[in-house]
Amino acid sequence: MRYTNLADFLKRGAAAMTKGPIALIFAEDPVEVDSTILHHQKLGFKQVIVLAASTIDLEPELESTVHFVPYNMLPDHAVPDAVNAISDIATGQWLYYCFNAEYLFYPFCETRTVGEMATFHTEERRSAILTYVVDVYASDLSANPNAVDLKDAHMDRTGYFALGRPDENRHPKDRQLNFYGGLRWRFEEHIPSTRRKIDRISIFRATPEARLRDDFTFTLEEYNTYACPWHHNITGAIISFRTAKALRRNPGSSFDIHTFMWRNSTRFDWSSSQLMDLGLMEPGQWF
Repeated sequence: MRYTNLADFLKRGAAAMTKGPIALIFAEDPVEVDSTILHHQKLGFKQVIVLAASTIDLEPELESTVHFVPYNMLPDHAVPDAVNAISDIATGQWLYYCFNAEYLFYPFCETRTVGEMATFHTEERRSAILTYVVDVYASDLSANPNAVDLKDAHMDRTGYFALGRPDENRHPKDRQLNFYGGLRWRFEEHIPSTRRKIDRISIFRATPEARLRDDFTFTLEEYNTYACPWHHNITGAIISFRTAKALRRNPGSSFDIHTFMWRNSTRFDWSSSQLMDLGLMEPGQWF
């Protein structure tokens, strides 16, 4: 279903927000929009909302399966503003947000739905799930100038680390860390310091008390924790071509980068087991 703008969706689409989990896909360009939609539909999201420029076209068979909301991605705070507005009409539901050419993985996602994961996490008395944005990239940039190649995607198998997240008094916050790695670490000279983190609280239970901020954390601090006080919890991963695309598109970096491959590149096999083996997500108590 197509809407005229976000305000129209918030008015006419509210009825669709009563059953989750719900996926919000922000399409910054036309690259792999259809595959992003299909991937998340297969995971079991009950509703998929695509927010994109009105000039972006979807495959006809997908058009009727999503809510298409024309949306301007250029203004500051565009993504958190939209997520927070939709959260307000979906209170109590599990929401997830990502960008096009990004693909959610979680432990055992090949055999378990995202709804099953959300149910388990709710039983654990948790209302948000930490995900790591794992950069992937094409091995041959001559054949794939935008660095996107789903059939030959590569990722870094090492180089990930975490640092304490300080509060306003420079004391470490409880159960919060800033995570780094991937292309944002290897090519940090081209990435603003405020955009180098790879952690994203991308799955959460909508509540008026939790407002998404520009750095992909929430105003409700418990949402930003990687685990509860008594044991580890599920974490997920978002396989993302977004950084690779940006580094190839931006004039300041495109001419300096001829390949993303290095000695620690490995082919991504599109499985949750590979990500767990590399320590890029964990099942917690969900066996």
